[in-house]
Amino acid sequence: GKRTAVLDADITGPSAPTAFGVTECQGANEDGLYPALTRGGIQVMSINLLLEHDDQPVVWRGPVLAGAVTQFWTDVVWGDLDYLFIDMPPGTGDVPLTIYQTIPLDGGVIVSTPQTLVQMVVEKARKMAEMLNVPLIGMVENMSCVLCPDCGKHIPLFGDQAQLEQAAQEMGLPILAQLPLNPSIARLCDEGEIERVVCEELDPAADAVEALLRS
Repeated sequence: GKRTAVLDADITGPSAPTAFGVTECQGANEDGLYPALTRGGIQVMSINLLLEHDDQPVVWRGPVLAGAVTQFWTDVVWGDLDYLFIDMPPGTGDVPLTIYQTIPLDGGVIVSTPQTLVQMVVEKARKMAEMLNVPLIGMVENMSCVLCPDCGKHIPLFGDQAQLEQAAQEMGLPILAQLPLNPSIARLCDEGEIERVVCEELDPAADAVEALLRS
């Protein structure tokens, strides 16, 4: 029921159009470029909507990538939104730096996987956000476990729960959600039907984001 949009800032690995099942923008005029509109009414902007072929690689240097993201913010007609979600590439390069410095963010969500090595990279991202005064809402752990199809038992893939809890405690961030590997979610994303995904594990993360409107 909210007016929502997604800015796909992962210029070299844009996946939002495929997940949402959109292939082109709504058009352009003197006001700017109008993003794609999904079946559920979500606006989506991604570099893949502007390429002649969706498998065409984007081979640009960092400043050009950052410039494209800036244009997605300034030259796209988003209209009056309740939420604009920005899907950022991993790491601390030009794109996240540009977003942190040019877009007024209410908050960020750190997404990780359970490996210790990934959590080290996540800590770098957290420190970058702290340096640039971007508040972080919490952490979401992806690929947290596999659900046994026979008994429903949670089977950890990369270690135990204590590792995540320790990392979150050290970073001072709450754990908002732990997402199991779910073949049905992967299938719906591949089919452009991400809006049909039902994932109760994400409810606490959604609640935390919605709380930003009330704060």
